[in-house]
Parts: sequence; C-alpha cells; structure tokens
Amino acid sequence: MLTKPTLIAAAFCSIFATTAVQAKISPEQVERLGADLTPIGAVKAANQDGSIPAWDGGITQVPANYKPGMHHPDPFAADQVLYTIDKSNLEQYKHLLSAGQIALFEAYPDTFKMPVYPTRRSASYPQAFYDATKKYATQAELIEGGNGIKNTAIGIPFPIPANGLEAIWNHLLRYRGQSISRFGGQAMPTASGAYNLIGFDEQLLIKYAADDATPEQLEESNILFKFKQSVTEPARLAGTALLVHETMDQILTPRQAWTYNTGQRRVRRAPNVAYDAPGTASDNLRTTDDFDMFNGSPNRYNWELKGKQELLIPYNSYKLHSDSLQYDDIIKPGHVNPEHLRYEKHRVWVVEATLKEGTRHTYKKRTFYIDEDSWQISVADLYDNRDQLYRVAMAYGLNYYEVPTQWSTLEVYHDLNSRRYLAIGLDNQEAMYDFSQSFNDNEFTSNALRREGRR
Repeated sequence: MLTKPTLIAAAFCSIFATTAVQAKISPEQVERLGADLTPIGAVKAANQDGSIPAWDGGITQVPANYKPGMHHPDPFAADQVLYTIDKSNLEQYKHLLSAGQIALFEAYPDTFKMPVYPTRRSASYPQAFYDATKKYATQAELIEGGNGIKNTAIGIPFPIPANGLEAIWNHLLRYRGQSISRFGGQAMPTASGAYNLIGFDEQLLIKYAADDATPEQLEESNILFKFKQSVTEPARLAGTALLVHETMDQILTPRQAWTYNTGQRRVRRAPNVAYDAPGTASDNLRTTDDFDMFNGSPNRYNWELKGKQELLIPYNSYKLHSDSLQYDDIIKPGHVNPEHLRYEKHRVWVVEATLKEGTRHTYKKRTFYIDEDSWQISVADLYDNRDQLYRVAMAYGLNYYEVPTQWSTLEVYHDLNSRRYLAIGLDNQEAMYDFSQSFNDNEFTSNALRREGRR
C-alpha cells in the first residue's frame, strides 16, 4: 500500500526535505509552526480538491449543550453521509484505504461498511501545549537508539519529524491531559457475537504534560507517566491490578511494572508487561504494546518515515461515544456496528516499523497511519513472521473539547486469522473520563496497588 499514488511524496518532500539528515530543526523552521503549519506541525492548508479543508484551530469552544461529566454531544450531528463504502464500490476507494482496511472488506464482504462523512479538522489543544512545542522544538533529542528522549517537556517533541522514530515518539507524547481517571471495558465477541464485558478502572498521571514540567525535572525523575489499571468485572477477575511507571530514558531505567493478583494477594514485579506479552484479559487478541495503538520502548524495530498520504480514518466518533447506545448496539459478529461509525478523509503520516535482526516479536512489521492534526495513530496494519497481514487496529477518536484534547473513545483490534476482535474502551454506560483529577505520586506506588486490589 505504500507505493500507491496517494503517498503525497512530491508535495511533501519539498516541505520536509531539509529535516532528512538532522535531528533538530532550525529556528527558521520553528517559525513555520502556527504559520503555514499548525502549532504541532500539520499542514494548515486544504488539500488540492478541498476535500480536506484548511485547519482553522479545531474545536475552540465547548458546545452550549455540554455539561461537565456528560458524554460529549456531537458538534457535527447535522452532517450527512457523503458515501458508504461496501463490497460493491470498494475498488473505487482502495487508494484511500490501508491494506488492513481492505482486508476487513474481504473478510466480511456482506457486513463491513465504512460510512464517510465530511472532513472536520476538529483537533485542538491548550495554548500551553502549543507554546511548549515551539519552545523546545530546536532542542528536543532522542537518546541512543531512540530508546528515550531528552531536552523537551509538555509539547510535541518533533513537530517536523526527520525520521520514523521521531514520529512515533510524537504519538507516545501527544497531549491527553495531565491527570485522568476513566472507566470502561472491553469485549471479545465470538464469531456469533456473544461476549462478556471486562470492566476497567484506570488512572493516568502524565508527568511529561504537567504545567510546570521542565526537561531538567523530567531528566531527574526519569518518569514520563504513571498508569494504574484495576479490573472491576467479572467477579472472578475483579481486583486484579496493574501499575506501570514509564521512563523517559529507557536505557538508564526500563519500564517499571507491578501486578496484583487477587488469588495470591501479593504485589509482584512484572518485567514482562511490555512488547508482545498478551494484554490484560485480552484472550490473546492484542499485545501489551498494542494498547493505545502503540506504547512502550521502540527499540525492537527499525523505524522508517514513508511520507504522507490521504486516508479514510475514524474521526469525530461522537455517535459511537454516545450514552444513548448500549454495548449490544455496538458489538456485532465480526466487527463493531458500522451504523454508529464515522470515517473522514485526513492526511496521515505513514510510519513503517520492521523487526530488527536478532530480536523477537509477534509482529514482524507494523505500518502505522498517524493523524497529522493530533499525532494519534488512527490505523495500524500488523504483519506476522510469515509476512502475512495478521491484525488490523483502528482508533475511533474525537475531541474531548472540555480539555481540549484529541483521543480515542474506542480502539478495535481485528485478528484476521481467528476472525475475532477486541473492542477496548467501551464506556457508553460508564461515567465519563474525568480530566480534572489531581492525582499525586503516592497513589501510584506498589503499596497503593495492594490497597486497591484488596478493596
């Protein structure tokens, strides 16, 4: 899929060629942020035919009908479907699809569809995030082998990326708020569509994004974020918990992780909570580093920035996010219900990760399609060690405009071999994400994990 004409090589090579052989960008390039580029490096202008409009700041006001704690009303509810892709017209739109998306049409020819809506470049962020991006853009650096980062804080470290490693670090460090609690769950339906819900209570303290974060403080603490997850249902798993400390310099200190097992009533170090270890209660339908579309150390792969292309990706997924839906409305055999989905045409960075010689992972190759306006991975095509397409993941994003931040409301991982999928982030019938928390470090210790597991 990377050789197709929609890779906009000519248009963007001239823009980004000066960054091809250097890690840092010049003050002159920084001045483009907020000018012809958005504050985090996307092309501000519309595409040639206007089907992707110019970015005008994204959502800058909270809708009048929104109240804190609500599931987010759809600011684009009046938009109508432009066209729907199905097996009858797939050939016409293949140039706007990834290999994995095409594979889903082939796997489920009678039911998989993509309703395509007008493109709304809704991504927006706090001004402090934009300011930090510009402030540190000339000094941000990857450490040895790209296995960490330094001389940056709060913002996107590489708004004009020179290589695939810089682009993937932009995804890892994109803004998602500072102190967040969220409730939700995951479902892994059988071929018939039957499923059990696994509930999660998650807390996230992002030290990198704190208002007072500085490169010096982050280097001293060597912590990017702290993450805690507890299983709330079913009863047989309730109380199982996970704690992760993600480090800034992963050569100095790799990821730290602990688990609490309700049967043993003990907290244990969990060095294997990384890479291709199975995700929590996922029935082996995703890896640990699939979570959030990609997380953790990038050191097992060679990363190549292939360029940009136009792609149909999930976007402004407010209908899917609605609390008027029950989980049975969403979870269907083979894939989630297309009636509640919204796809739009956006420009994406294409990043290819190829497994390094002498290392191992379930995925030999991963192709990531990263939304230029948010640095959120929107689509991932995942290949096995036979070079066969194995899994396809899509993140259904929206703007949490009270923050504001662009983040997924649901992530879906399709296993093409087993013809099953995992939907994680189901929150339609749960309390909404709370970005107003003020967690402290004491809540992210092994003792805190033990206390929560015993509740």
